[in-house]
Amino acid sequence: MTQLSVLDLIPVRTGQSSGEAVAASLALVRAADRLGYTRFWVAEHHNMPAVASTSPSTLIAHFAAQTTRIRLGSGGVMLPNHAPLSIAEQFALLEAMHPGRIDLGLGRAPGSDPVTAYMLRGQRTSSDADPAETFPTDVETVAALLGSDRATASKPFGDDDQPGVGLNIRARSYELKATPSIRTAPELWLLGSSNFSATLAASLGLPFVFANHFGQPGIEQALEIYHSRFQPSEALAAPKTFLTVNISVAPTDEEAQLVTMPQLISMARLRTGGALTPQLTIDEARTTELTDAEQASVLEQSRRWLIGTPESVEGRIRSLAEQFGVDEVMVSPAGGAWAADPLDATPSRERTLELLAARFPELGVHHHSDAS
Repeated sequence: MTQLSVLDLIPVRTGQSSGEAVAASLALVRAADRLGYTRFWVAEHHNMPAVASTSPSTLIAHFAAQTTRIRLGSGGVMLPNHAPLSIAEQFALLEAMHPGRIDLGLGRAPGSDPVTAYMLRGQRTSSDADPAETFPTDVETVAALLGSDRATASKPFGDDDQPGVGLNIRARSYELKATPSIRTAPELWLLGSSNFSATLAASLGLPFVFANHFGQPGIEQALEIYHSRFQPSEALAAPKTFLTVNISVAPTDEEAQLVTMPQLISMARLRTGGALTPQLTIDEARTTELTDAEQASVLEQSRRWLIGTPESVEGRIRSLAEQFGVDEVMVSPAGGAWAADPLDATPSRERTLELLAARFPELGVHHHSDAS
């Protein structure tokens, strides 16, 4: 039994405004909610012309208010860009408004270029500690402020058991809380593409996700470290993880490959130092000449991504889930848009979720021909 979830970067294509890109992703999350997907996560990236997901908490609030059952979360909040208390307050409020539906995924990377990271961090002086170096302590602070280090679904917080952090300031104790009164806590996840976060998640007894959709090597070793070194916590008794993959599903292999070309080209340019622009339309991608380096990157990514018919992609997802011992796979729909498509929707991404869900009866819903 394999459950499915969704990861979305809020792509911005040629001629599309940020508001229209968010509206297209809202249509996607509504489809995921209707189709029985477990969770829908948004990433944090900055100063990128093809990505509108700069503020996960803002997007989560918008999407949660217009869906009914799906879990909403961050994949992830890049904690070095923020004060831990600020993130704890944001996600405490999200959980208060949508109890039992909020995930907080935390990452250590900046999600941006060095100049943007410098500006995000309030132009701190060189004497300040590197925020990435304080990441383990900051994670523990966020967990304690939210109660995510000890929250369980069967034991909500009582009035006398409110999460917080005790501080000593000038020999006086000070109690710091993310919100005045909390009943449940968000589920806290650690994200990473190296052994560092796997080791940290294991030591803290937190769920962990390896950023497999980035295409970086090391997932086998990271998951082995996480499982072998996991220390049970009050919030989590056993290791918990899932797999992330980029996918494109269409009635034929040729169409699935064609609609994926805009995202493949964007990733190739990012990796090879090419010009970063809004995501091309499918029409533009068909006529774009690639450099040798870009072409090699497109071919290499195409081999790793799951691109094809519903039957073939289903088989590869189930095989990967068995290989890595997970019962949930988070898919990142990589389809682009035709120039004639409405600016507030990406039909190829919605269709990917629709066609894939029809192959997974364990999602427990009746499927429809539309994906609106």
